[in-house]
Amino acid sequence: MAMVEESPDIGLNSNQIGNDSIYNNDSSKNMDCSKVLRVKTIHISSPILAAKSPFFYKLFSNGMKESEQRHVTLRIHASEETALLDLLSFMYSNTLSTTTPTALLDVLMAADKFEVASCMRYCSRLLRNLPMTCESALLYLDLPSSVLMADAVQPLTDAAKQFLAVRYKDITKFQEEVLNLPLTGIEAVFSSDDLQVASEDAVYDFVLKWARTHYPKLEERRGIFATRLSRVIRFPYMTCRKLKKVLTCIDFDPELASKVVLEALFFKSEMPHRQRALAAEEANATYRRFVERAYKYRPVKVVEFELPRQQCVVYLDLKREECTHLFPAGRVYSQAFHLGGQGFFLSAHCNMDQQSSFHCFGLFLGMQERGSVTFAVDYEFAARSKPTEDYVSKYKGNYTFTGGKAVGYRNLFGIPWTAFMSDDSIYFINGILHLRAELTIRQ
Repeated sequence: MAMVEESPDIGLNSNQIGNDSIYNNDSSKNMDCSKVLRVKTIHISSPILAAKSPFFYKLFSNGMKESEQRHVTLRIHASEETALLDLLSFMYSNTLSTTTPTALLDVLMAADKFEVASCMRYCSRLLRNLPMTCESALLYLDLPSSVLMADAVQPLTDAAKQFLAVRYKDITKFQEEVLNLPLTGIEAVFSSDDLQVASEDAVYDFVLKWARTHYPKLEERRGIFATRLSRVIRFPYMTCRKLKKVLTCIDFDPELASKVVLEALFFKSEMPHRQRALAAEEANATYRRFVERAYKYRPVKVVEFELPRQQCVVYLDLKREECTHLFPAGRVYSQAFHLGGQGFFLSAHCNMDQQSSFHCFGLFLGMQERGSVTFAVDYEFAARSKPTEDYVSKYKGNYTFTGGKAVGYRNLFGIPWTAFMSDDSIYFINGILHLRAELTIRQ
């Protein structure tokens, strides 16, 4: 087999060379389209190469079966020589002498080009066992699409995505660093279920900021949202106020904006068991629209009424595991919701009862705005309970809020924490605690 090395400045990409550079002994046509540096002859065993590579199998079968020729010519870039020689060595020995990430990537690319799947798996495994860095992870994710789609490389790219997702799990600590990541890095970070963010609204705001930084032209930005970025935003877990802004956001094509908002609203209207079923269907998907992340503020469902009085009904669901983690003095906050232009939130606590004799479950209602604003509301807390599984009122009252204040009940269910969390607790239905708060503006 003869290798013809070409100058690297001939203007052909690797795909063109891979498709057009197979020559037998008499095929000198088109040789004048590039500068030939040198010709190198290598003695090989065609059965061994053909057994390891469909590329070489076709090369030897088509080029030699009807003649007495004993060699073929392969044209490559000069920069590919070392990688190709390493690849040929691997096809004989099933091992590589090179161990540096750069050299292994070169061999991986050559193995993809010449269809040697066993070598691709071998390189992928060696690279996976090397210490991962942000730079190397991004390099692996930026490989040509033909390499990325190969089954042999999937474990390597999965490891790279996982590394970035864990590294930037709490993006509040690395905002500038994440803002400078390329598109593949952003996709890896924001596809993670374990991303620690305040809410999906915060994800939307950050991704929008990143897109405006990296794609200043509106047309390009709309295109990247349509094809890539919209998949990493879990619109069903955004607040309705933020979804309204999506509909008027110029960065989204209007048709795409309507599609994702409608899908989000339909999901919000589903019963909890149906929502869990939709999330389960996406368990193995790369982009999970219906899977809830580990939000710092718990999502809520809100139903608003304007007449006869301004009122909202807020639904907050907590998993048993979340409640378990509240003991002995923890608290969890809901996402904000609005009534009469004012922002409110719910907070669930594990605290001591009034006499400090035992731990219990408490629920509180707070107003976001600080300052001199006053706001009078009637409120009522309720929870679903067995056996009827209907909402049962637990506490009601009225309160005039000033900025930053909260009101509630330290022992919502009137029982100790141990009874509330027991296996036979009447308040957990299929492992979920269902809470409801009704707020009405006082006249």
